[in-house]
Amino acid sequence: MLRSKLILAFFLISFAAQSQVNRYFVFFKDKTGTPFTLSNPTQFLSSKSIERRQKQNINLIEEDLPVNPTYVSQVKSTGAKTFFPSKWFNGVLIEATASTLTSVNALPFVSRTEFVAPGSKLLGGRVSKIKKQKNSSADQPVNKSQLQQIGIDKMHGAGYRGEGISIAIFDSGYTGVNITSPFAELFTENRVKQTFNFVTNTASVYSSDDHGTEVLSVMAAHSSTYTGGVYKANYFLYLTEDISSEYRIEEYNWTFAAERADSAGVDVINSSLGYNTEFDDPIMDYQLSDLDGKTAIITKAARKAIEKGMVVVCSAGNEGNNSWKLVTPPADAVGILAIGSINSVGSLSSFSSKGPTADGRIKPDVVALGSGTSVIKQSGSLGTASGTSLASPLVASLAAGVWQAYPILSAHDVYEAIVLSATLAASPNNQFGFGIPHFQAIENYLKSLSENQEIAIFPNPVSGDSFKIKVKEPTDELVQVAIYDTRGSRVAESQVKINWLNNPFEYDISLLKPGIYFVQVTSGKASTTARIAKL
Repeated sequence: MLRSKLILAFFLISFAAQSQVNRYFVFFKDKTGTPFTLSNPTQFLSSKSIERRQKQNINLIEEDLPVNPTYVSQVKSTGAKTFFPSKWFNGVLIEATASTLTSVNALPFVSRTEFVAPGSKLLGGRVSKIKKQKNSSADQPVNKSQLQQIGIDKMHGAGYRGEGISIAIFDSGYTGVNITSPFAELFTENRVKQTFNFVTNTASVYSSDDHGTEVLSVMAAHSSTYTGGVYKANYFLYLTEDISSEYRIEEYNWTFAAERADSAGVDVINSSLGYNTEFDDPIMDYQLSDLDGKTAIITKAARKAIEKGMVVVCSAGNEGNNSWKLVTPPADAVGILAIGSINSVGSLSSFSSKGPTADGRIKPDVVALGSGTSVIKQSGSLGTASGTSLASPLVASLAAGVWQAYPILSAHDVYEAIVLSATLAASPNNQFGFGIPHFQAIENYLKSLSENQEIAIFPNPVSGDSFKIKVKEPTDELVQVAIYDTRGSRVAESQVKINWLNNPFEYDISLLKPGIYFVQVTSGKASTTARIAKL
């Protein structure tokens, strides 16, 4: 009798294991037989997406073609439930039992399958378990200082608030966004263009968590006491992060969202998410050696999004105080703007993840305020939160405004302008990256690209008490300035620092009497002498 019970128990356990539904990603071998063609991209890309590629001379490739729908149908015929296909990875997300998975793997066009999460969750269920967030909150009246730190106040003053720019945000939930007044303009002006929850396969994103609410507020909230970085932009709100668990599927959710953003014609992606060693299944954990820009699923997807002509901005990670210390995928992707965190006086936040990547590249790329960042809470009230998650949308706002101001730029041009004009561009490091970006510095950098003079001195004549010195490629090196009168006597001499933020540099000559002078400026190997008249 005991033996019979043991056999029955074993049978029941085996049956339960075989009947357990899990989530898998199915990779196809090819796209043979797909009805879509590169010569007719309007079948699978919006006109805005096609225009974005054309402006940047980005050619369509086979990777852009949707998966073969016949392959998806045949996978479904095995009994598997099919959900999100991926063009870039050429496959489809499924829910299936182990026995059904065997049938899927037997299909001749299937390359392999990957377990991405246990259980079934893609039929409209709602996430309810809340993970503890790594943010703190406190009262904060206004957010002016965080905008000023990177020149967004100057950007607004120049008339750039995100009009016409499409921004996708990937996060864990946007509770309160649809019912609180600081976000009201998004809806009255019809600027929430699309929402989708990739965790539950629904359009509902105003649930589950408020992390996305705070991230979105940094960019899009607007009231008498709060100004988002690009509060006039169009937004695509995608929920990709399942806060009740941590499995590889969230990286695939990110991929599905990026592909949808690409097809919709999105310009900028902000992702305040990262993955390293906190998966519920340890076999999914990444190693430091995987930070090579080509290993993590989410890093591969981010790189593909960049190649499609989108500016991709992400949080560097909050690992600075633990054993990992380094940035978290997708921050290791080549060409992604990975954002570290500083405080209000420009010191590095202790939690901010550092570099380098496994292949020796500088990370983070730039930094912005992530300690005590002013946000709008899910209740609609003002508060603060901390983390590189909040620094990222600040730089994403800057990127969107720069692209609005200079629409002829490519996504790579925007990336370079932000990075190469930042405060530490001449000597980047693996704590601050290239430093703090600033809208005025970016403008000065972009203007310099069209000028041939290594050093310019102007205006001439000088009607006031100062003239300007502009260096084509400023560095942190001291610039030598000497002024001589018409008899050759040196009447003034000094050393000044000129960077992208103060280029052109305003040189004070209030102590000089009206007359003719010769100004000699030496910067690195370049030197020039100009004759000026002070009126």
